[in-house]
Amino acid sequence: MKKLKVVVYAICKNEEKFVERWVDSMKEADKIIVLDTGSVDGTVRKLKEKGVEVHEKVIVPWRFDTARNESLALVPLDTDICVCTDLDEVFLPGWRETLESVWISHNPTRVRYNYNWKLDENDTPLVSFWIDKIHDRTHYHWKHPVHEILVTNEKETIVDVPILLNHYPDVSKSRGTYLPLLEISVLEEPDNDRNLHYLGREYMFYQKWDECILTLHKHLSCKNATWKDERCASMRFLGRAYQAKEFFEEAELWFKRAIEEAPYLREGYVECASFKFSLKQYEEAYNLLEQANLIQEKSKSYINEEFAWNDAFYDLFSLAAFYSAHYKEAIIYLKKAIELNPHEERYQKNLILMEPYSL
Repeated sequence: MKKLKVVVYAICKNEEKFVERWVDSMKEADKIIVLDTGSVDGTVRKLKEKGVEVHEKVIVPWRFDTARNESLALVPLDTDICVCTDLDEVFLPGWRETLESVWISHNPTRVRYNYNWKLDENDTPLVSFWIDKIHDRTHYHWKHPVHEILVTNEKETIVDVPILLNHYPDVSKSRGTYLPLLEISVLEEPDNDRNLHYLGREYMFYQKWDECILTLHKHLSCKNATWKDERCASMRFLGRAYQAKEFFEEAELWFKRAIEEAPYLREGYVECASFKFSLKQYEEAYNLLEQANLIQEKSKSYINEEFAWNDAFYDLFSLAAFYSAHYKEAIIYLKKAIELNPHEERYQKNLILMEPYSL
């Protein structure tokens, strides 16, 4: 098999504790190149000790796309495959051989692969989706101040490759720059549906409900906002915002619209059920969760929520069943919650309370 030149490139700042694990994961590449954007810990020293080619540059004003493009510019022009990762990410061993085989057989410009964005302490995936940050050297550049993406003005060929990238983030790191950068993104491209969705979601995280509502309505009104998964998420977020403002009729409207928009996604049913449960409309909540339970496959996109698939889903299902007098079903779903999270004491207490009703 023809050997291709594979180069890993990354940006980093103050990620000393990730260096050894990351380099060990990436060393199947022919070269590893890192642009350090201002570390004050031992990141640069440790990278160099591990044989990484390190360049240093402070990006002012800070933008993720500028930093990514600066790091991509360091990759030699004769590179066949560019692999962009972050230092808190880890490939499973053997990734290079699999990637190279697919590249030779399909001749893509970019590939898509599975990304475990969140894992539990046993490395069981909790949130997974497909990403596409591996690409050829000449077609692409990065765009957007945050939540940056690869873009090209030329025809591209994207194929799936069976490699796996795991994410082990530093939860202590602030994401405080995201909101102002997203606001810049929308100022630069007011009609960019993707950035409007992300900005509306960020306002939701900050509980800026009015800004969230205004921005998500703008997203849904964009002529380019046609991806049903993302539209469904915006509708769910509108439901959350209206519920937080105690506009319950509007909240219910948007939760139901989310289901209608993407009936193949579990998340809409679960959010609507949770809303109904909060209003003590237990039978309606139970019926919605029954519909959700018919959906057994997660979306391959980033639009999947942990609460719709983990023990919280079965906990809610159990409670809705119990309060609507479906006692046997309540026990069944509670035991599933316990199976997924055996350390939750409340589940064990609920089991003791519920079991007499199921006899």
